[in-house]
Amino acid sequence: MHDIVLIGINHKTAPVELRECIAFSAEEAETAVAALRRLPAVVESLLYSTCNRVELLMVSADPPASVEAAKAFIAEFNKIPREQFENALYVHENENAARHLFRVAASLDSMILGEPQILGQIKEAYRQAAAAKTTGVILNRLLHRTFFVAKRIRTETGIGDRAVSISYAAVEMARKIFGTLEGKRVLLIGAGEMAELAVEHLLRHAVGETFVANRTFENGLTLANRFRGRAIRFEEIAEHLKQADIIISSTGAPGFVVTREQVRSVARARRNRPLFFIDIAVPRDIDPEINRLDNAYVYDIDDLKGVVEENIGDRQKEALKGERIIDEAVVRFRNWHQSLDVVPTIVSLRQKMEAIAESEIRRTLHGSSLPPESAPALSRMMGAFINKVLHEPTVFLKQDGMHANKPTYLDAVRKLFKLDE
Repeated sequence: MHDIVLIGINHKTAPVELRECIAFSAEEAETAVAALRRLPAVVESLLYSTCNRVELLMVSADPPASVEAAKAFIAEFNKIPREQFENALYVHENENAARHLFRVAASLDSMILGEPQILGQIKEAYRQAAAAKTTGVILNRLLHRTFFVAKRIRTETGIGDRAVSISYAAVEMARKIFGTLEGKRVLLIGAGEMAELAVEHLLRHAVGETFVANRTFENGLTLANRFRGRAIRFEEIAEHLKQADIIISSTGAPGFVVTREQVRSVARARRNRPLFFIDIAVPRDIDPEINRLDNAYVYDIDDLKGVVEENIGDRQKEALKGERIIDEAVVRFRNWHQSLDVVPTIVSLRQKMEAIAESEIRRTLHGSSLPPESAPALSRMMGAFINKVLHEPTVFLKQDGMHANKPTYLDAVRKLFKLDE
């Protein structure tokens, strides 16, 4: 039986500086899987590389040899000595490899629990490997099962339901206040990274016009062009409070950029429309006293962190449900993988034929004039018939010459005779 081997490095075992050294671009990954497949110990191969992990998935007739070959390959391909990364590597085989892959695809092993990007990245890696014909019966089955498990976990648990980033939590709060964000006008003050991410999330919700105010107008103009918005001068912020619905502020100002008095003075012009402030600056940009005004809502970074921590706790509870789904999937895949060995497949095939034969003998005796004592003779005849029918397939499946294609033939037999149903 060919073994599944997974070798990798991730955010838990290595710092970003090391992960960067052995990362693969999409083009490099395509070249790498083809090169891996040509190694004598490797029968099938797949590679996925993200900012948080690099993992090689292989099918091998000689796992120790394939691991050594993979280490040498990583070192040579990336021009990095083995001793620099070898201690950060982990190796999983067979059902442990399947469990690890299921957890990764379902984002149970991610830096941010429940993030959806990793599944798409694995799907793209599989698409490339399949196109290059470096996957076969075993990895094809494993990857299809992986995608099914990941989808089931996302559907049956709440692992991806709640915001676990500051910027996304801010957007979720805005949605609760406004109901819908479609057409809402956004004013971005400053150019902090989290504020920019929040605007990117807002744009996915079809918000309306976006204004950008920055102390350096040219920088504000550059940022506004990114968001297809309009740059305004810092001195125009108070005037734009009249029309904005959502204000996101992230500057390095020592004092408040927006005061209670400024907001109070535009209340009449706003006609009581809600005004939502996301203050991601430290020290704060938005006067917290604004919260005392009608239809004005201010959330600072501590408020958002509290929401994120609560949501992370909820995701961890949901992750336990995901682990149960994975336990079940691992058992099923292990049973299938082990069934690809010759003996279990031949035994299953014989048992199925014997069950069919016994059923037909009973039906024949029940509806004919044959005496009941003829049953043993019929059984002996059917046994001999089964032995002769299975002789050539058994010899073929057991012969050493089919070694490289054994999983393909065994899988075909199991499918043709529906041995896994």
